[in-house]
Amino acid sequence: MNRFIGFIHKEFLHIFRDVRTMMILFLIPVFQILIFGYVVKNEVKDAKIAILDLSKDDVTTEIIAKLDAAEDIEVVKYLNAYDEIDGEFRANKIKAVVVFENGFANKLTKDKNANVQIVLDASDPNLANILNSYTTAILNNYNKENNINASGVNIVFDTKMWFNENISSAYMFVPGSMALILMVITALMSSISIVKEKETGTMEILLVSPLKPVQIILGKLAPYALLSAINAFSIVLIGNIVFGVPVNGSWGLLILTSFLYIMMALSLGVLVSTIAKNQQTAMFISMFVLMLPTMLLSGFIFPIENMPVVLQYISKIVPAKYFLIAIKNIMLKGQGIPYFWKELLVLIGMVVLFIGISVKKFKIRLD
Repeated sequence: MNRFIGFIHKEFLHIFRDVRTMMILFLIPVFQILIFGYVVKNEVKDAKIAILDLSKDDVTTEIIAKLDAAEDIEVVKYLNAYDEIDGEFRANKIKAVVVFENGFANKLTKDKNANVQIVLDASDPNLANILNSYTTAILNNYNKENNINASGVNIVFDTKMWFNENISSAYMFVPGSMALILMVITALMSSISIVKEKETGTMEILLVSPLKPVQIILGKLAPYALLSAINAFSIVLIGNIVFGVPVNGSWGLLILTSFLYIMMALSLGVLVSTIAKNQQTAMFISMFVLMLPTMLLSGFIFPIENMPVVLQYISKIVPAKYFLIAIKNIMLKGQGIPYFWKELLVLIGMVVLFIGISVKKFKIRLD
């Protein structure tokens, strides 16, 4: 029994002396619960909307004031014509437009009936549904406060979804799954590939060859780049044929953007391989450090605008955020580079940065 107790004591000491094990046991659960607690929320905060008031009377002014006073909605723009809505949505400046028809107050008085249309950017169906509920709730509350329905007067709400008329969730999960799969699988495979060379000793052959570090790295990336490009094309094709997710923009631009993201993921995988000493560590970093931020902080599932300010700043270093903005603009809105050139520049900068750090950290001699 004493030997058994001594053995257990030894195992405790082994665990306490291993920093990585302690992090897995205690820090990761705390980190996960904090992230999920702050990110996994259904409410919307400070959603930007616009107003198209074709009537400009006392009633519409009062309703607009109610909308602007709401905590979760921010009126940021007033439009002059219905044609302006499409451009505002494509520029990602607003998420919804509340349209009041011409002669709104007069129709309420004379016809006992007036129309309000809520136009929403449904490229993110979850956000569109939540924002639609908030807006209609505010309008219904106005009705109750003024006893409009009780007096026989009726304000009719009409909802129109832009870019996703049927509110299909596939419009959200196909681009998001593409970003997640390419990030995790591509980075995982490239990092494990190089670490495996170190563990098996075959890296020595490469190091004594005339190849330079950058050539070795690019040579390791090339096959995975091609295979990942095929994988990306398959995801888009399945999403288009099976789930009806459109590609309204250029297929060539979509492929180019996807390949840029693949190169970023591969270069990040190589960077992981320069840090990890074995395949288990490389797998852990790729699965945890890369997968969770891609799922939670990229805008894939939860709107970034809803997150605390600290997490919004952290999301700025999550590559999948910029990729999702770009491919949603291409696939759902049919836009070109002028609408998301900043996101492409960020991805290019990340590729250059990760490759540069990896080449610098690449060891000419094995330990």
